[in-house]
Amino acid sequence: MIRVLIVDDLKTEREFLRHLMEATGEIQVVGMAADGAEGVALACQLAPDVVTMDINMPVMDGYRATREIMETCPRPIVILSASWDPQDVNRSFRALEAGAVTAMAKPFGFGHSQHAASARKLTRTVKAMAEVKVVTHHRRQSPPSSFQTPLSDEAAGVASPRRRVVVIGVSTGGPQALRILLAKLPGDFPAPVLVVQHISAGFLGGMRDWLQDVCPLRVHIPQAELTARPGTIYLAPDDYQMGITPALEVTLSKGALEHSLRPSASFLFRQAAKLGEGAVGCLLTGMGTDGARELALMRQRGAITFAQDEESSVVFGMPAEAIRLNGATFVLPPEKIADKLIELFGRPPVTG
Repeated sequence: MIRVLIVDDLKTEREFLRHLMEATGEIQVVGMAADGAEGVALACQLAPDVVTMDINMPVMDGYRATREIMETCPRPIVILSASWDPQDVNRSFRALEAGAVTAMAKPFGFGHSQHAASARKLTRTVKAMAEVKVVTHHRRQSPPSSFQTPLSDEAAGVASPRRRVVVIGVSTGGPQALRILLAKLPGDFPAPVLVVQHISAGFLGGMRDWLQDVCPLRVHIPQAELTARPGTIYLAPDDYQMGITPALEVTLSKGALEHSLRPSASFLFRQAAKLGEGAVGCLLTGMGTDGARELALMRQRGAITFAQDEESSVVFGMPAEAIRLNGATFVLPPEKIADKLIELFGRPPVTG
């Protein structure tokens, strides 16, 4: 039985969340707190397997409560937000910096057309997060790595002019992994970077701003089809499939959901596979198998591919499946993936 602490200032919301989780028969709510300060105290007292944390609360908000829990009695924390106010979204991403494992929208209420799907997403996330090993205080950013190994024969011919684009797929735990990876790429990185991040609607703008704070490259959410430019990161917009053509045109469509997702890494990677060795693919932390088979397809067609390693992944689902399918040229943590990308595209790794 998974033991959960709910932290939310609204009694009706606490009872709603408890009902949804305990209805699974696999989750027990062992405590409920009405503000962040009470949440910190109960987290240390009850030692739950998972904490669900609201953001906008009196006495102490969810960001501060997350930081204090992670500094004193670390537990896996899932940020739940019902407000798309920029200040609350900003606090959500600051909570990820402080050590929360993921952030998502609160489930829709009874009677809403998306109630059942959003309830399943919450309980599935809580179950997955119960397996996450947390540390006392997450680093804001990994320091530059001096790790160096020779490229394999498959990756020989470093700085090949044929390599033209990087595509990345990522889900649960992704914002932290992306922040570490993308912050290391230089502002003159000579290729566009396209990213599919599975994230709740309303969070993407906040994630763009949060990434831009540390990324030398420009971070952009395309609103229409455009030509991808070097030195720019393109985040797939909410509810659109994002693709890339051999002419490096970024496409947006309301194509069919894949793995129940739009955007999906599978869609982007399948398009990128048409570039053969002109594309480089990365599959990072996340639940499920989105993008795994298509990463293997990219590799079969000549692309260099990366999967995040188990130790650094919040959830080793998507990258594990890619590795099982022999889809990864390299298996590395995010900071070392950045080093290899710099090497592949003709810049020496950053050494500090």
